[in-house]
Amino acid sequence: MYAAVVTDFSLPPRFDRIDDPVASGDDEIVVEVLASALHPRVRSQADGSHYTATEHLPLVPGVDGVGRDADGALRYFVVEEGAMAQRAVIDRRASLVLPDGLDPVTIAAAMNPAMSSWLALRRRADLQPGQHVVILGATGSAGRMAIEVARHLGAGRVSAVARDTTRFAALEALGADEALGFDRIGEVAGADVVLDYVWGAPGAAAMTELVRARPDRSEAFTWVQIGSVAGPEAPVLSAALRSSGLRIVGSGQGSVPTRDILEELRPLAAYIGTGAAQVDARALPLSEVAEAWATPASSAERLVLVP
Repeated sequence: MYAAVVTDFSLPPRFDRIDDPVASGDDEIVVEVLASALHPRVRSQADGSHYTATEHLPLVPGVDGVGRDADGALRYFVVEEGAMAQRAVIDRRASLVLPDGLDPVTIAAAMNPAMSSWLALRRRADLQPGQHVVILGATGSAGRMAIEVARHLGAGRVSAVARDTTRFAALEALGADEALGFDRIGEVAGADVVLDYVWGAPGAAAMTELVRARPDRSEAFTWVQIGSVAGPEAPVLSAALRSSGLRIVGSGQGSVPTRDILEELRPLAAYIGTGAAQVDARALPLSEVAEAWATPASSAERLVLVP
């Protein structure tokens, strides 16, 4: 069969022939892959920079996708690697049978970016109805979906923070009450939950400003660290922690138990399947994996590889 294959972390994957996968465990099955999305998590897997990366090569990237099993059932699946191939071995326990009629490209494109905010709000921040959610880095694919997810899960107010002022109208159309730049973040008062896709120096500066803007600094609010597009380290001021009810947590592979992630797959897929979320996806043949990798990672459009 053919797959996207990484043989050097400094080079993009190439389209190449490899051996067919073979299921070995009692819960393992082989699926015909229909769609697998290229998102930041996969890019960091393929270049060896993700915190879960190992040194072993060759590697078939891809951590989730949509496939059809031997019985004809359509499944959304999560794997450690190997989704960007014509066929993949999956653990049936880490998959979800989808209703017929759903578009595999849409599901593959939306599940990962939507999962980042869904898990953060459901499992790390325990969002309560009516609370104020602030999203840092709201113009990215995951950040835009976070606006809709926060609304769906009951946020009373959503503030979208980003650098690209040309996209502010689009963010408000998605459901943000306000869209503003990092230079105006001090105007955002009373945040209950912050979803941070930025981190780095801009994230640390925003943290200080949001603490200063709180009407009552002693009230608890949760900062959920999800992405780090501005850098892996942030110079957090100790005073921001000592002078407020700020709680900093991470949300990602390792901080959320696998069982919790699996429990959230069904309601998230149901939400996406209703068509309520706006999904900007473009399908490309798996054979064009090198061209897909050349697309800027900051692109708002989610690329989905189709074998």
